[in-house]
Amino acid sequence: MATLQDIKRRVSGVKSTQQITRAMKLIAASKLRKAQANILNARPYTDKIASMISRLPDEQSISLNPFFNQREVKNVAVIVITADRGLCGAFNQNIIKEADRFIEDELKVYNVNYQLFCVGKKGADYFAKRDCEIFGTDTGLFSSLKYNSALNLSENIISKFIDETFDRVVLIYNTFVSVIRQKIETKQFLPIPVYDDSVKDGLRNKNYIYEPNQKHIFEYIIPKHLKAQVWRALLESNAAELSARMIAMDNATTNAGELIKSLNLTYNKERQSAITKEILEIVSGANALRESS
Repeated sequence: MATLQDIKRRVSGVKSTQQITRAMKLIAASKLRKAQANILNARPYTDKIASMISRLPDEQSISLNPFFNQREVKNVAVIVITADRGLCGAFNQNIIKEADRFIEDELKVYNVNYQLFCVGKKGADYFAKRDCEIFGTDTGLFSSLKYNSALNLSENIISKFIDETFDRVVLIYNTFVSVIRQKIETKQFLPIPVYDDSVKDGLRNKNYIYEPNQKHIFEYIIPKHLKAQVWRALLESNAAELSARMIAMDNATTNAGELIKSLNLTYNKERQSAITKEILEIVSGANALRESS
């Protein structure tokens, strides 16, 4: 049985941990406000440019453009975006689990070769210990997230698709839905998927005037679209990680408070038991002396 001193030491340790988790929660909350604003500002741009990509091209433009080239899929690049640190609940585990599922159910079952590019230390450490071929890693990126990070990552991936090192590129990352909810996204990055909603809505039949011309605008927008999609994935993952960390630290702080209450109750019970025992010993001693005299 733990002594009173042991219980006091444990209460002190839990209180120290509670202070740390409370501080981490406040830090994550302050960073989340900026990250949330960034992603809410980026979404309209990325959605609009994706919509333009689906409206601008005709069948000939798509067939001649290398970014839309639908080749026989023999080699796939899987870009897995995780966090650099833990203490964010099931954030990293869920992404890794989805990446494992995608590899097993959609690649290995069809005997498709694949290589991984791991953004974030947690994913890189996990897959480095498995029998997975990793062609690149990028860690420490989220400590100071800049647009140049998206440029470097997208240029690296695009070049390998153009030179036919990979026939398909897939992004796996967490999207920010709300402070208490994240959603895993498995998205084809290359070749660019064209969602032909504009035909259904009759938008492509409108009499647009293009300057200088439709083909020039289409080819100019594609690189911007690809970079914007990578930048959005990084922003989404960053905001989702911060929200997951804030919730995890809030739960840890609450649990620490409950544990402190439980330990204090145990301490008081043990202390009362010790006092009662001492009183009984004193009374028994006094009775013994009285009887002997």
